[in-house]
Amino acid sequence: QVQFVESGGGLVQPGGSLRLSCAASGFTFSTYAMSWYRQALGKERELVASISSTSGVTNYADSVKGRFTISRDNAKNMLYLRMDSLKPEDTSVYYCNTRSLVSPFTSWGQGTQVTVSS
Repeated sequence: QVQFVESGGGLVQPGGSLRLSCAASGFTFSTYAMSWYRQALGKERELVASISSTSGVTNYADSVKGRFTISRDNAKNMLYLRMDSLKPEDTSVYYCNTRSLVSPFTSWGQGTQVTVSS
């Protein structure tokens, strides 16, 4: 079965940095474009960043462009998100999944909480 396990979140002050990790299993990771999503309390899920299957193309939401960097290691089935210059509005639960979200990628991991506060 498809599984995503996110980690690396925590409490950080504005301007700080975090590195999120996602361990993926149950599918051929290297053939899928992957994304980081986030969902803040009371808000809809938002696409944060995406990366192509071979890391050749990346895309970012305007709100995080220049501050976040998505990367992947296909040999390890790992997806990463480096977050710099964090802002309070980045506070959210962060999830990883495929970019397509089509079956069988219809379930979500537990996510990892990022809280940016002074």
